[in-house]
Amino acid sequence: MTPEAGVDERLEVRRALEAILLVAEEPVEPQLLGQVLEVGPAAVESLCTQLADDYRRDGRGFVLARVAGGWRFQSAPDLDAYVERFVLEGRSARLSAAALETLAIVAYKQPVSRAQVAAVRGVNVDSVLRTLQLRGYVEEVARDPGPGQAALFGTTSTFLEKLGLDSLADLPSLGDFVPDSDTVEVLEQGLRPVPPPAEPPQP
Repeated sequence: MTPEAGVDERLEVRRALEAILLVAEEPVEPQLLGQVLEVGPAAVESLCTQLADDYRRDGRGFVLARVAGGWRFQSAPDLDAYVERFVLEGRSARLSAAALETLAIVAYKQPVSRAQVAAVRGVNVDSVLRTLQLRGYVEEVARDPGPGQAALFGTTSTFLEKLGLDSLADLPSLGDFVPDSDTVEVLEQGLRPVPPPAEPPQP
């Protein structure tokens, strides 16, 4: 391998590490990062430490922190007041259609994992779930006992308060929104193309 190739490979690993940590919702263990990046845990620790020093030296608005046995991006501690102001002001903003759909899935299927919500919606839901957590409508309530122990999400007391509900039992039944079989048949018939009238037989 030429020196240039070695530099390019290290740069790619560094960029890949940043990309992974950027989308991670929780601290990522060095062992897992090493498996994905195909490098040893010691190399991951060294690279993360170097990145953390670089960000701190550059005075960035975020830091790379070693917490809970892993690494994750966090807002710089001295900027907490701005972050808190942003989150609190965002609470009064209207939720997007995507956020409302995601919130409905969590409400009716909880406890539910991020992957399960994404499977229902057919799109990545990381950012939407993060928004709902920041607004206080959704929170992590448990861990899946299966492989990976994925975080399971449920709604909060704030969610009930905003909807004027006493408990989840007061949620309207999904059956109220699903048409019965007779209605479905009528709708299907109305949507079927009407065949053109038959031409009269030639004399």
